[in-house]
Amino acid sequence: MVNRPNKDLIEIFGYAPDDLSTEARSLWNLEACPFTQSKCTKANHDKSIVYGTCSVTSPYGDCIICPNRLYENNYSSLKRIAVDAFGHDFDFITFNEYIPKRSDGKEYIVALGMSSGKEVKLARKLSMDWVLAKVKNGKLQQYVGVEVQSIDITGNYRDSWHTYKNLNTSFSGDIPRSEHGLNWANVHKRLIPQLIRKGVVYSNSKLVPSGLYFIVPDIVYKKFEDIIGEDIPLVNYKSPEVMTVHTYSLSDPVPHGQQREILLNRNIRFELSEFSERFITGASLPSGEELDEAVRRVLGM
Repeated sequence: MVNRPNKDLIEIFGYAPDDLSTEARSLWNLEACPFTQSKCTKANHDKSIVYGTCSVTSPYGDCIICPNRLYENNYSSLKRIAVDAFGHDFDFITFNEYIPKRSDGKEYIVALGMSSGKEVKLARKLSMDWVLAKVKNGKLQQYVGVEVQSIDITGNYRDSWHTYKNLNTSFSGDIPRSEHGLNWANVHKRLIPQLIRKGVVYSNSKLVPSGLYFIVPDIVYKKFEDIIGEDIPLVNYKSPEVMTVHTYSLSDPVPHGQQREILLNRNIRFELSEFSERFITGASLPSGEELDEAVRRVLGM
C-alpha cells in the first residue's frame, strides 16, 4: 500500500503521481506533456531531469503550478475566450493549420503563441503569451491578447519525485514528504505588474475590441485579491480598457488511468485602470500610522 503525505505532488505528466497505468507511465517515459502534445518544459536547471509536475498541494487546496496544465482538451480555455471575444461563427485554428488556408476567403481565429507559430514579441523584452487574431484573406481584422499564469515553486521535491518515478506494484510504504513551497511574493513582484503593462499596450491598439484576457488558477487569483481587494467593481461590457479574468481549479480526484479536468470558476471583468490603481494604492496596505509605530519600535521608542 502506498501512503501519500499531506504535503504532496498532485499531478505528474497529467496523472496522479502514483498512477501506474500504461497511459500515465508512457508519458513518464516520453517526458511528454499531454496538454500541449509536446515535450514537457518542467525541468531542472541543466535540463538533465524533466519533472513533469503539473500541480501540488497547497494550504488552500490542490494548485496548478504549470501554465500548460490550463491548455487541456486541445486548448479549450483559449477557445472559450475566442468565443467570448468574437462569437461562435469562426473556426479556431493554430498557426500551422492556418498557413494553407490563408487565401480561401474564410474568416478564422488564429492562435499565435509558443505552441502555435511563435509568441508575439515587442521591444523592452515584452512577450505576449497568446494573441488570438481574427483574419480573412490573409489580412488581420481584429485581435485580443491572452495571458496565462500559474505560480512558481520554491524548495524542492526531489525525494518525493524520485520515489514516484521508481514506483512499482510491489511498493508498500510511505512516500517522502514534498518540500515544495509556492512563491506567492511573485504575485505582486512580477505577475500583477506584467499584466498591467501588457494590458495598457493592448488598450492602445485600434484593432483590439475586448482588451486583455487573463487565465489563472483560482487559488492564485485569490492572492491577487489580497492585494487589489475582493471588492473591485465588476463590469458587464467589453472594451479595450477592460480586463477579463477566467479562473480555473482542478476537479475531484479520478481513478488511475484518467485525468482530472479543469473547471471554470470565475468569468469576471473590470476596468484596467481600477486594477492598476488598486495595485498602486494597495487595498490592504498598512496605514501611515502603522508605519510610524514600526519605526518607533525599531528605535526602541
